[in-house]
Amino acid sequence: MSTDSQSSSGVADAERRAGVFAALGAYGMWGLFPVLFRLLDAVAPLMVIVHRIVWSFVLVGAILMQRKRLDEVRAALGSPAALRSIAASAVLLAINWLAFVWAVHNDKVLEVSFGYFINPLVSVAIGMALLGERLSRGHAAALVIALVAVAIMATGISGLPLISLTLAFSFGFYGYFRKTVAVGSAPGLFVETMILLPVALAYLVWSVVTEGPGPLADPYLLALLVFTGPATSLALILFAYASKRLKLATIGMFQYVAPSGHFLLAIFAFGEPLGMVQLISFALIWVSLVVFTADSLMHRRQPPVGGDAGAAIRK
Repeated sequence: MSTDSQSSSGVADAERRAGVFAALGAYGMWGLFPVLFRLLDAVAPLMVIVHRIVWSFVLVGAILMQRKRLDEVRAALGSPAALRSIAASAVLLAINWLAFVWAVHNDKVLEVSFGYFINPLVSVAIGMALLGERLSRGHAAALVIALVAVAIMATGISGLPLISLTLAFSFGFYGYFRKTVAVGSAPGLFVETMILLPVALAYLVWSVVTEGPGPLADPYLLALLVFTGPATSLALILFAYASKRLKLATIGMFQYVAPSGHFLLAIFAFGEPLGMVQLISFALIWVSLVVFTADSLMHRRQPPVGGDAGAAIRK
């Protein structure tokens, strides 16, 4: 092997390692978000989301300005089709954020974990229904197992796991709308928060006028609220960095880090009870994800048939 080849291989290995650490950082941060929002228990969930929108807008805007990427924002704002998709994704993002924070606030982190474990399977179902993506036998089996798990969970909590389903479907459809528009992750988040900003600021002003400064008068709570912006943005930046340096299959393996973190926090840090019915539901979801991941990896390794490189599996 020539010196140039060895040098190129070494650079590629270093890039992959950096991508792995970035992916771990992103999903690890998402997995620890319940800790941040538990520290904000004294603040109403809607107010937490208002601040998350405001400070994410400020920080991501500053980053885009510093990196001279505002042209991407202007391009998105100048395209009616792109703007419609981003507006839809903005509403779904707000729903997802609010459901997450409300669940943490109300001691339902196990339902958060369950929701994000089933999210990849929901995304597959959405892709099949709306994008015409083909469903392999393994993915079909994984979806059936997941449906059984949801049904069992429903019997255990005497009703549908609404938080889990809200998180899974809101994030699944969020991914669908973001997939259908050619806008980068950071510019996309900036436009989403820009769309949500007027409503967020109006609520913030109304709250201060009618109820007083509230958490704004508490330096500790205010600092935590401001930190929700950098936490959101840093996780996104790390994920974008990782996605450019790792294969999709590798990135896909990391998506279970966050709900695993939620699960461990719920049991060992927040003391949420794990009944037998819930344990069976989680066990079935883990089985379905093993089937799902193994099938995905198998199809990615198979050569394309009939000249269509995406015929075996589309994502």
